[in-house]
Amino acid sequence: MRDSLYVALSSQIALERRLDTIADNVANASTIGFRATGVKFEDVVSGTGQKSVSFASSGKTYLSGAHGALSETGNPFDFAIQGDAWFAIETPVGTVMTRDGRFSMNENGELMSTEGHPVLDAGGSPIQLDPRNGPPKAGADGSLRQNDQLVGSIGLYNFDPGENFVRYGNSGIVPARTPEPVTDRSDIGVAQGFLEESNVNPVLEITRLIQVQRAFENTAALMRQTDSSTDEAIKTLGSK
Repeated sequence: MRDSLYVALSSQIALERRLDTIADNVANASTIGFRATGVKFEDVVSGTGQKSVSFASSGKTYLSGAHGALSETGNPFDFAIQGDAWFAIETPVGTVMTRDGRFSMNENGELMSTEGHPVLDAGGSPIQLDPRNGPPKAGADGSLRQNDQLVGSIGLYNFDPGENFVRYGNSGIVPARTPEPVTDRSDIGVAQGFLEESNVNPVLEITRLIQVQRAFENTAALMRQTDSSTDEAIKTLGSK
């Protein structure tokens, strides 16, 4: 009887983690460049043969690879990536990957993220513009020009977020390994004056939330039933 209680408890722990990821996804449904978090679960088998029991693992998180819709802003400092790549910004924790292209130029001509971190080029160096020449014009390859002169290029990078990845801020991801710059890829580029919206589908997430809540309630009912059966067994054995 206790095995079923432990199985139900492991299921509730897994459901709680799924609930946390759904809540985070819904909270960031309007966050620029946000990629939704998913959780995959595996059975954990205890024992062998006929005495083996399968428990639910706590789950491993993964990052959704779906692209968010592009929205036109007309702002020359807004950029969206077309294809599978990421911007790189330099932060206090090191290089961080992001799809949030809300940039700006400070008084020194540095291209900065919305959180005030330097945007990096393909070589991993901060992008330096001329503050006297206004907004740059970006090519599809990320090249930046001011007064028709090439002054830099926005770095585009490939990296694998892996399982149980670490977020930075709302839309940043801390890479576990050094990201690789994208080179000579016609299917990857930059759109100036656009931003990528969150890839979260609020309706789908709410549906998942309802499913998780129902599963949690069913598991709780199973635990109550197991406790009741145990109590009855104790009473029966104790009366003999």
